[in-house]
Amino acid sequence: MNKLGLAAAIFLSSASVMVLEIAAARLLAPYVGMSIYTWTCIIATILAGMSIGHWFGGHLSETDPTKINRRLAILFGAATCSVILVPFVLRIAAPQLLVDGAPFLVSISVLTALLFFLPSVLIACVTPMITKMAIDAKPEARGRTLGRMYALGALGSILGTVAAGFVFISWIGTAGTILSVAAALAIMGAAFAVTARHKLTISIVLALLVIAAVATILGRTAFASVCLEESRYYCIRVVDFVDPKATEARLMVLDHMGHGINERHDPTALHSSYVELTHEIVQQRFGHTRDLRSFFIGGGAYTLPRTWAGRFPDGRHTVSEIDPAVTRTAIHHMWFKRHPSIKIIHQDARRILQKQPREPLFDVIVGDAFHDISVPAHLVTAEFAGEVSARLSKHGVYILTIIDSHREPAFLLAQVRTLSEFFPAVEVWSDVAQASSGKRLTYLLVASRAPVPVARLASSQFPNRVWARQILTDIAGRLGPADVPILTDDFAPVDRLLRDVSAFGD
Repeated sequence: MNKLGLAAAIFLSSASVMVLEIAAARLLAPYVGMSIYTWTCIIATILAGMSIGHWFGGHLSETDPTKINRRLAILFGAATCSVILVPFVLRIAAPQLLVDGAPFLVSISVLTALLFFLPSVLIACVTPMITKMAIDAKPEARGRTLGRMYALGALGSILGTVAAGFVFISWIGTAGTILSVAAALAIMGAAFAVTARHKLTISIVLALLVIAAVATILGRTAFASVCLEESRYYCIRVVDFVDPKATEARLMVLDHMGHGINERHDPTALHSSYVELTHEIVQQRFGHTRDLRSFFIGGGAYTLPRTWAGRFPDGRHTVSEIDPAVTRTAIHHMWFKRHPSIKIIHQDARRILQKQPREPLFDVIVGDAFHDISVPAHLVTAEFAGEVSARLSKHGVYILTIIDSHREPAFLLAQVRTLSEFFPAVEVWSDVAQASSGKRLTYLLVASRAPVPVARLASSQFPNRVWARQILTDIAGRLGPADVPILTDDFAPVDRLLRDVSAFGD
């Protein structure tokens, strides 16, 4: 292999690792979500694989350039197969590991290692071997050669990261990205096999590439995307929701979590308990009006905006949904129709609020942008609470959905303490039936100048659904105010506060 070929190989192999790392997060998202734990497991796995690969590759490079060339051809062929097998292993292993009651962090760590450790080892092996070949080709310029190869590897990593994040995932999807990585590795394997001019090496590489090609063709189901649409933010799916009372209903799923249920013929049907509770609390305060002014942090299936457009016909409802693909899906598949009273802005909610005058623009601000245990920290801080408070009317209310532990919910209590800096009344509500099941619970935080006038609310749609205001000391357990911080832009340890929730997936 000549100088240009070696440079291209180290550049592309370095890019391939980073593309695989970015694609890994999107590949896992429909199963485990997109949280800091997902990224931590992926990065740790890739780096562990690269460390062992570099070490092993160094040992394999201790021979003459001809044998290194042959070994590189076989390694690239093996790496191609290992990348092709990732979707197959995912479909088999994920249902076995991600079961109810299994420790979530252990499950995701094992799953990530099964999928991406071997490809990382094989791809990383080639770096020291290619570098050794380049040095042997020009031994009088070892320093310059070493620096050039390091630089090419770094540039490849940068290009791979940018290409995967800005181009591949958005344009060809995760499966297409995985196949692109495999194709790049296959081309390099074939190139090294041809230059090796060794029959056994060519036969082995050819066999590996044939196996990869056959697996791709026969296993098209494994490469079929589970997403209806794969955006820069989510894997978006829409599934039928079965309910005896609903003639036709659908559930929107973002990554691995449901984000709204809509009925085709009844926009007022609110199947999710916390969504109906939000509606009932607003009814308590503003049921007499027709011109409710609301702001939604997150659109999702647009369930409540759809309901309130009919319930408050003279109202004004602003929806901040960061992902235009979510809005498109709601329109095309969730029966959400554009309404003159609904204004949709595809930007971050905090940026939108900061652009608004600091005056009472809204009666209700609804926060429903949290994605399971993945919480945008900038939307839970005291600074953001101040932005919210400044734009609520005199009788306005800030309603926030939070998922936390059934007992001693540290993040919930930290959010209560943070909101209490700006709101005289901060209440915690939950579904009575749900409160006695599971290790985690969906809470509704209600912050305003005055509490909800009742301590219990009954559903107007589901006879057995009842919500109650929680007594903080009962759910806090051993946690006191000093045990949870006021969340700020400088210090918002959301992931640490949610560690008990992230430890288990149920």
